[in-house]
Amino acid sequence: MVAALLEPGERVLLVDPKDRRYLLKLVAGALFHTHAGVLVHDDIIGRPEGSTVKGSTGRSFIVLRPTLADVVLKMPRGAQVIYPKDLGAILLAADIAPGQRVLEAGVGSGALSMTLVRAGASVVGYEVREDFAARARANVEDALGPDADYEVLVRDVTEGIDDRPLDRIVLDLPEPWRVLDHAAAALRPGGILLAYLPTINQTAELRQALERVPFGLAETVEILRRTWHVEPRSVRPDHRMVAHTGFLTTARRLVPAP
Repeated sequence: MVAALLEPGERVLLVDPKDRRYLLKLVAGALFHTHAGVLVHDDIIGRPEGSTVKGSTGRSFIVLRPTLADVVLKMPRGAQVIYPKDLGAILLAADIAPGQRVLEAGVGSGALSMTLVRAGASVVGYEVREDFAARARANVEDALGPDADYEVLVRDVTEGIDDRPLDRIVLDLPEPWRVLDHAAAALRPGGILLAYLPTINQTAELRQALERVPFGLAETVEILRRTWHVEPRSVRPDHRMVAHTGFLTTARRLVPAP
């Protein structure tokens, strides 16, 4: 399959020689200003991705269609997003697959939402803040188009879950234990609950609460990501790494023993 040429309305990623990255939407006749010069959108439109274009100062930029990770890190946001290293782990830990009905509570800026939808899930989000809900809708539509299987409701998940039966529930909330009774009622037997939490104290409280409801096989992990500096005379770990960002806790919805 031959990739289409870059067109107006598409988002592209610009990468300069120092690996600085810029995300923009192509508009015919528009200009993009950087500290390294001005780029003319028309110089990008009609080219294949992977091309190199030059700005007004002669500085070169590589032009690519952005990956999901690029979009997550560069998109407009009002809340802190879940990092790409955790997003990939969430897809596997929650076993997200096409056709599943997934509830996400605490949608923030929509980074996890677009990850779940792109994996083929039908996603409904519960979000208590209207501004976050609006931002998530806009970001998901911008990334995946207006036909994305995604709905956001402005409501508090701790007050109940109307959508059921659900295959998966994914929580990015400070007190997920307040949702467990509702989650147990809404999840189908065998369904998976996943909670993302920043501290081990919150995680410990969640794990204790899971023992009081019909969930089992609980597991908690964290994902650490370290890149490497690789050159002919120097191969070593990079000085910086993305270490702790959050804990992922999963549990399976069980049927109580008779």
